[in-house]
This record gives sequence, structure tokens and C-alpha cells, in this order.
Amino acid sequence: MSTLLVITIAGPDRPGLVNLISDRATAHGANWLESRMANLAGQFAGIVLLQVPADKVEGLTRSIGELETQGLRVTALRGAATGAGSTRRLHLELLGQDRPGIVRDISGALARHGVSIDELVTDCVSGSMSGENLFRARAQLQVPMAVETQVLRGELEDLADDLMVDVTLDEAPPSAEQNAQHR
Repeated sequence: MSTLLVITIAGPDRPGLVNLISDRATAHGANWLESRMANLAGQFAGIVLLQVPADKVEGLTRSIGELETQGLRVTALRGAATGAGSTRRLHLELLGQDRPGIVRDISGALARHGVSIDELVTDCVSGSMSGENLFRARAQLQVPMAVETQVLRGELEDLADDLMVDVTLDEAPPSAEQNAQHR
């Protein structure tokens, strides 16, 4: 039997941080399923989903926690299996002129429909023709089965018109966690 363990780590960026986590995970028989890591303004921030043998969870949690002595902030939380069949995955993409409030407005519309954001990646890029800053967002969503895709898409498109951004909402491929649950 295995347990899903979600590890978060943050601190000043330096070479070898990913190796610190992966060494400990491997030493405790963990399988690295998914991760998101970034250097933002000189600070490293990462989140990792590990599949760990149930009898190794406590040892791995202690080992990961020892990284705090190296100036890092670390948490280890047990993951929960998602309710299969109660939601469906959709992928959202957004692109438009950068301005404050875009994430607030889009996330507010999603929250009103009970949509959960599994992953959100945002950045600002230079427009190819104008050189203006464009805000780009990509999100993986968990949408309740009771919420019609067309209704959600319509509300997001109306909001996109107000925000002067382009929004697309499409079916999403399965995540690594979902694939692991079916093994």
C-alpha cells in the first residue's frame, strides 16, 4: 500500500535544491509523480507529489523536515485521493494586455461555479507586434459534473470581453496523480 505525499519547499535559490529532495525521496522508496518548481525573484519555490510506501512515510517526512536546518521552509502533507466521477478536467488558457485584477476576476467566476484550480501557471510576455506586456495564464481545472461546460465557457467569454483578454476552455488530459491512481 502506498501514500500520496505532497512536499513544498521554499527558500533562497541555490544549486542542488531539487537533488536534496530527490535524494531523500529515493532513500525512502518514493516514486516522484509530479512537480512544479520555479525561481521567482531569487527565491526557489517547489511542490512535489510523491507516492511513498505507507511504512516509509514517517521516515521520509522527518528526513524532508531536516532541510529546515539549511534555511529552507518545508512542509509534508498526506495527499487525498480525488473523488473519481464527481468532476471533470478542463484546461483554460488566457492571453491579454496585462493589468491588475485579471486573476481575481477569472478565479472569482470559477469559484462561483464551484470550480477548483488544480494548477495555475501565469507569466508576462512581450507582445510580438506592439511590445506591450501581455498577461498569459494556463490552468488545469476540476469542474463539477453539474456545471455545463457551455455555461461556464459563456460566462468566461463575457468576462474576457470586459477584461479585453482572449480565453479558451477545452478538455484536459489526465494528470500524473490520476494516472498513478489507476496503476
